[in-house]
Amino acid sequence: MTRIANKAAIDSAWKQISDCPEKTLKQLFEEDSNRLASLVVETASLRFDFSKNHLDTPKLTAFKKLLESCDFDARRKALFAGEKINITENRAVEHMAERGQGAPESVKRAKEYHARMRSLIEAIDSGAFGEVKHLLHIGIGGSALGPKLLIDALTRESGRYDVAVVSNVDGQALEEVFKKFNPHHTLVAVASKTFTTAETMLNAESTMTWMKKHGVEDPQSRVIALTANPAKASEWGIDDTRILPFADSIGGRYSLWSSIGFPAALALGWEGFEALLKGGAAMDRHFLEAAPEKNAPILAAFADQYYSAIRGAQTHGIFAYDERLQLLPFYLQQLEMESNGKRVDLDGNLITHPSAFITWGGVGTDAQHAVFQLLHQGTRLVPIEFIAAIKPDDTLEPTHHKTLLTNAFAQGAALMSGRDNKDPARSYPGNRPSTTILMDELRPAQLGALIAFYEHRTFVNGVILGINSFDQFGVELGKEMAHAIADHPEDAEKFDPSTRALIATAWK
Repeated sequence: MTRIANKAAIDSAWKQISDCPEKTLKQLFEEDSNRLASLVVETASLRFDFSKNHLDTPKLTAFKKLLESCDFDARRKALFAGEKINITENRAVEHMAERGQGAPESVKRAKEYHARMRSLIEAIDSGAFGEVKHLLHIGIGGSALGPKLLIDALTRESGRYDVAVVSNVDGQALEEVFKKFNPHHTLVAVASKTFTTAETMLNAESTMTWMKKHGVEDPQSRVIALTANPAKASEWGIDDTRILPFADSIGGRYSLWSSIGFPAALALGWEGFEALLKGGAAMDRHFLEAAPEKNAPILAAFADQYYSAIRGAQTHGIFAYDERLQLLPFYLQQLEMESNGKRVDLDGNLITHPSAFITWGGVGTDAQHAVFQLLHQGTRLVPIEFIAAIKPDDTLEPTHHKTLLTNAFAQGAALMSGRDNKDPARSYPGNRPSTTILMDELRPAQLGALIAFYEHRTFVNGVILGINSFDQFGVELGKEMAHAIADHPEDAEKFDPSTRALIATAWK
């Protein structure tokens, strides 16, 4: 498999896409009575409605040609096989082994690691660590964003354990948890792929100090390590029985399926975590087997590329009409922007189309009273995604949930239809795209499928752009400079005048 396939064919496909006639959303619906059926995909307990995007038969035909030109089938096959498609780091990409897809030995290892995690959870439940009420999970990036999303979305009513996730090195983040947790009834999970992440290890050390200060004789005996570097965790003083490994071939932003998901599994119970895995696996099968025109991740990526490369959109908004999914935009920011926020292709050449969208979002109905003014009447094109569950998960009057869903559906309709008015300030141009994702209810299986959908969508976008979605060298330079400032302040003269002045002002 070549790094970049036939560039001439790729350029030809892009020209075919750009030459497609532009029609309004209203026109597309008027001209095709089958449009809704064609652009709704139901799979893995999720319903995706792409009909309010500007995709139509000519564009879909051209995008399918683009996929073929990018050697997509071979690249997807390599992903599912767990091959070394992270070429800049010469690593396999194996997060799907955690869901049962990949090299047989990797799938077997993932099952063994899951069994080990389950055994530790059962030991905690049975009182092997004494009375445990709280878990403090310390990590950053993918080691925190995924667990935090799962816990907030799925465990609000579980009643098993109080779980807090701390990622920020700002001391206020830790102290907020210290005020709430009893150190004698607290376990600590330290999540770091290398077990050397500076912010995580500093927070872990401070937590040990807090526990000692409050009379916990052996704080390290209360620590569980979640890492791809068990040897380093052992050096830190953690017993092997409390080290939950995961494969080095699993990237941080794809790691919630592995032992990084331990805090969610503890809070949910193993059955809930297993349902999450099964939901992700259901979306894996759909992505592998469904034809492009009925494949949810592929259709979503087609829309992404159309609005980004052809229509010039720079951002897309994720709006969950479900309070439990308030952290989803933050999780997707890392998944999408760290994966596809690149500037060179697989051959090291500058890419010729815009890279990842800037991902942002909020929660409905709050966001309607904050940012929807711009979405309806502003000058920037912003494709929107609405996510909602049909069944409520609260005990209040049904009016609450009906109002929530009514607003979600109305916003998509209003963005599309618009409304004329003699007063320009009161006129809505309409023809603004949105996708709606509906689920019957928000449960582990549905959330697993939703997250896997976004993973595969990100992969498809990366293939179309011809980039490596699985490295993240862009995060390194700032960290290196931070170390230089902290370790060698006497060398401040190497920095620009503004940075030197900031250092001098803060540390005078």
